[in-house]
Amino acid sequence: MRSMTFDLLTCCVLTGSYKNQELRIKFPDNPEKFMEAELDLNDIIQEMHVIATIPELYHLLVELNAVHSLLGLLSHDNTDILNELTDIDTLHESEEGAEVLIDALLEGQVVALMVQNMERLDETVKEEADGVYNTLAVIENMAEFRPGLCTEAAQQGLMQWLLKRIKAKMPFDANKLYCSEILAILLQNNDKTRELLGEMDGIDVLLQQLSVFKRHNPATAEEQEMMENLFDALCSCLMLPANRDRFLRGEGLQLMNLMLREKKMSRVSALKVLDYGVIGPEGSDNCHKFVDILGLRTIFPLFMKTPKKMKKVGVSDKEHEEHVCSIIASMLRNLKGQQRSRLLSKFTENDCEKVDRLMELHFKYLEAVQLADKRIEGEKHDMVRRGEIIDDAMDDEFYLRRLDAGLFVLQLVCYIMVEICNAGVPQLQQRVHQILNLRGGSVKIVRHIMREYAENIGDGKSEEFKESEQKRIMELLENF
Repeated sequence: MRSMTFDLLTCCVLTGSYKNQELRIKFPDNPEKFMEAELDLNDIIQEMHVIATIPELYHLLVELNAVHSLLGLLSHDNTDILNELTDIDTLHESEEGAEVLIDALLEGQVVALMVQNMERLDETVKEEADGVYNTLAVIENMAEFRPGLCTEAAQQGLMQWLLKRIKAKMPFDANKLYCSEILAILLQNNDKTRELLGEMDGIDVLLQQLSVFKRHNPATAEEQEMMENLFDALCSCLMLPANRDRFLRGEGLQLMNLMLREKKMSRVSALKVLDYGVIGPEGSDNCHKFVDILGLRTIFPLFMKTPKKMKKVGVSDKEHEEHVCSIIASMLRNLKGQQRSRLLSKFTENDCEKVDRLMELHFKYLEAVQLADKRIEGEKHDMVRRGEIIDDAMDDEFYLRRLDAGLFVLQLVCYIMVEICNAGVPQLQQRVHQILNLRGGSVKIVRHIMREYAENIGDGKSEEFKESEQKRIMELLENF
């Protein structure tokens, strides 16, 4: 019975859609002639909402060639039916039916058609603005169900349209927020879309949009959400080395440095972006430029004291300290010549107060990790007693838990410690060892932490990079 109803509705859509198209072509300048067919089609579309409740019969839409008609409805501002058909909960109710429908939609170039449709919509008209919102919802549903389609969607004009819409001189609204969200989704774990955005001068667009927040906080919670989405998009983009250079040329470092000094809401995310911009050997140019624009004066006060405001905006002390230590570690790794000397002199000034702070962080995170290790050892003991096997997957999970408990920050702190002790400044090495002895710490523990760090280095990097980095860390440890 349900299958018959489905067939009947689908056939009605096909007939109504063709009749409407035929009359529109025949009488393009005489709306009265096709108005009745338009109203009939509208009634059929309302009935179509029933189909969205029966995902297991979606394959019939494809078998009856109704997908082409559905795509044709996009030009009738009827994006809500597609939105309902692709609702993520509905799709998961019958994954088989959903796969068939999405395959057919992609075959019919659904994204390109939706982009064309959004291009012609006038968002000053409420109904048409709703049409844009519904279209973006369809894209989000499909991307969530099948993340692999993000590359194809971006290449079919979606990336270009999103960037254009984000930089459009229009008042902030729900559609701009949604665009920022879709953009962040497209860039997640996807080097192809990151490259595409870079080639379209998207880094400049993101920096221009974020520059508004260097001296002003977002006016509403929604605007704050948009700001965070744009920062997330920027962080994703910086994972691609070519975009680091675009960020440098677009004066991204200067903007982040200003944001860090201005103490507005954007400061938290600016710190994260800076971390992504300077990390690894590809961050070398950004490290040198950051010192040139007097960035050391910005980053070290944040190292010396974790701002209280951070908690207000939902960022933990650990997260803040992780980013700051990661930035300093990246600079120690990448800086050469005069810029490196300027960085090291920061550790000696004011009677080595930066070293004292570094050692304070060392003991703080060492204690946190030792607590986590104790818990994990207890769990392992219980598992062995129950006769359970601790396999590699379980070991990886335990390691991730230790990183989360503070091991990653501890590794960064130890790396900074080992680097400054190898810098040829006796004062720094003496201070580190003095505090270690005073507080019952040990060189042995630092070496163990660094060896473990070296063993796990180079996630996603080449084998060559991994080996050279491990060798470099081992050489630093020899002289520690």
